[in-house]
Amino acid sequence: MGNGETRARGLAARAGGWSARHRWAAVGIWVLFVVLAMGIGSAAGRVDVQDSDQLSGETHTAARIIEDAGIDEPAGETVLVQSKDGSLTATDAEFRAAVTAVVRAVERTGKVTDVTSPYDTRTISEDGRSALVQFDMRGDAETAGERVEPVLKAVEDVGKDHRSLRIEEIGGASMMKTFDDAFGDDFQQAEYSAVPVALGILLIAFGALVAALLPVALAITAIMATMGLMGIVSHLQPMSETANSVMLLVGMAVGVDYCLFYLRREREERAAGRDARTALQIAAATSGRAIVVSGVTVCVAMAGMLFTGIAEFEAMGLASLMVVAVAMVGSVTVLPALLSLLGERVEKGRVPFLKRRQRGGSGESRFWTAVLRRVLARPVVSVVVAVGALLAVAAPAVGMKTQNLTLDQEFGDSLPIVQTYNRVNEAFPGGSEPAEVVVKARDINAPEVKSALADFRAQAISSGASRGPVDIRLHDAQNVAFVYVPLVGGSDQDRAGESLEKLRDEVRPATLGKVDGVQAPITGQVAGSKDFNDQLVGSVVPVFVFVVAFAFVLMLLSFRSLTVALTSIVLNLLSVGAAYGILVAVFQHGWGASLVGAEGVGAIITWLPLFLFVILFGLSMDYHVFVVSRIREARLRGRTTKDAIQHGVVTTAGVVTSAAVIMVAVFAIFGTLSMQSMKQMGVGLAAAVLIDATIIRGVLLPAVMALLGERNWYLPRWLHRLPDLTHDESPQAVAPVTRDDEGERLTV
Repeated sequence: MGNGETRARGLAARAGGWSARHRWAAVGIWVLFVVLAMGIGSAAGRVDVQDSDQLSGETHTAARIIEDAGIDEPAGETVLVQSKDGSLTATDAEFRAAVTAVVRAVERTGKVTDVTSPYDTRTISEDGRSALVQFDMRGDAETAGERVEPVLKAVEDVGKDHRSLRIEEIGGASMMKTFDDAFGDDFQQAEYSAVPVALGILLIAFGALVAALLPVALAITAIMATMGLMGIVSHLQPMSETANSVMLLVGMAVGVDYCLFYLRREREERAAGRDARTALQIAAATSGRAIVVSGVTVCVAMAGMLFTGIAEFEAMGLASLMVVAVAMVGSVTVLPALLSLLGERVEKGRVPFLKRRQRGGSGESRFWTAVLRRVLARPVVSVVVAVGALLAVAAPAVGMKTQNLTLDQEFGDSLPIVQTYNRVNEAFPGGSEPAEVVVKARDINAPEVKSALADFRAQAISSGASRGPVDIRLHDAQNVAFVYVPLVGGSDQDRAGESLEKLRDEVRPATLGKVDGVQAPITGQVAGSKDFNDQLVGSVVPVFVFVVAFAFVLMLLSFRSLTVALTSIVLNLLSVGAAYGILVAVFQHGWGASLVGAEGVGAIITWLPLFLFVILFGLSMDYHVFVVSRIREARLRGRTTKDAIQHGVVTTAGVVTSAAVIMVAVFAIFGTLSMQSMKQMGVGLAAAVLIDATIIRGVLLPAVMALLGERNWYLPRWLHRLPDLTHDESPQAVAPVTRDDEGERLTV
């Protein structure tokens, strides 16, 4: 390799070589791709997930009936009128006067319709001290939060005139406005914070502004291109705002990480005495290949979400998959071109107080060298201690309870509207989130249908599923009726779920189920949560099998070692298990919750365990592929397995630590959001990455590999016919620099 040429034949090496030779073309193609993706995506527009696409089961059927009928359900609002000290009841003149004042005040705003008095609808609590005035907001329910301000003000003014009564409004529109006011900027601030945080960490890692800017710039352009692609793809698979946020999160994390791997290897080779061209070729053949293997593995893991059958998950999976693929392609194509163009100028903008650490070109970390010396000296003890610690951390996960968080669990008591929600639920169990029966008939006014509706209303109460009042609203033109049933149990998800089962399994078959041609799916918050849980539980096994099986096959093909493939799966599962344990301990049991600004809410949000498994299994492969690739590379260069393990881990420790710190920081930003579900996601991801980059890759992986010795590279003879994807690591592609005793370079 004295002429600086490598003989690497892999895809990443060829892409890097071409880009370095055609620098301006590579940069131009990337810029054109980003601009075209954004332009076409903007022109195509984005199709968002519809309610009827969200779930299968009864929730889906109900949403489909409503959509087909062309009925736009308005945003319903409720005003609670309640005696503060319990001295007044609904029969008192002052109470009646307050109710009348509320009805008149909201009607005068001109923003509402169908205002009903509790004296007409019998929405008066059993103790007579609470009553509900109900009405709908005019216009589109999706934008009702923007028009509810005058109504809230009118209700507030009535409250000032009746000091002995508690007069508070709650509903879809008022909650929308309250949350937008309180938390509307949360996501934006988190997304904007991710860039400066990543840049700051990279600045510390590289000590030079240009080198730090490269990974951030590439990650941002990859995200921009993916946003355009999401618009195009949304016409086949609808997207969502949640998918957008997850895409930004994953895109920033992997985009920066991939560039970091590549850039650090290129700098390391130049520090070791390589000329710029050879350093770039070696980085392409080694780190470039690791990026491709890792990227493909992460994409496969993200594709697991497509097996859930839940539109929101499918959107998240596809968006994440696309941003990882775009970041991977950018890292192995445009990054080599930019490094070739910049040359030594990549070190421009050095920060004076961040002195570059000289490592003699080896790139070895002193801290991890000391740790590895102890780990490799006692591998059995290291494995026992590390596995024991991880199993202890994972232990609480055995008692994991998942559910959709109620309003008070999600936001605590920080907002007055949450207290209103609790008061309504105490006085009218289930009244704030009733079950909704969507009845579709050939003729909704047919005598047998009307009789069945009346029977359903009566039996819903007599069965104990509801205490009433059960409200029926007819849409004659569409032959559809909505039946609103407050469920006994209210905000207690388990009890409300039992009430829902009574409606579905007992009351409905005995009433509406006896009329031919009638459909009566039951939807609503509790029903939606149950249907979501059922569908999610049903998808766990296929998602798990798909992700684990494909990750195993990819690792087997990439390293041609059955042992490496098996250990990678086991270590990743340990990492995910530890993350689950931390989640349950902090958010379910409340242990140390205050340390992360959270609180124990008694449950984990339903969608998080499967989401975390897919994301973490994919991201864990980043570090695993990078570290094991370096170990295998050192082994091919003639080192003993033990020596190769030490060399591979300590030379990658710096970049893995930097990458992990960036990921942890980006994920931790989401842990600062106000919603408990977002805190759970942020803390779960951050904790898992931290565990993975330290205990798993720094202690357990080298200890296990040291114990296995030459068996690390075991591949049964019958598997030798498998495709060989290891050629980028040929000894020629990574031939070492030879130095004499004085440290002078002799040959390459």
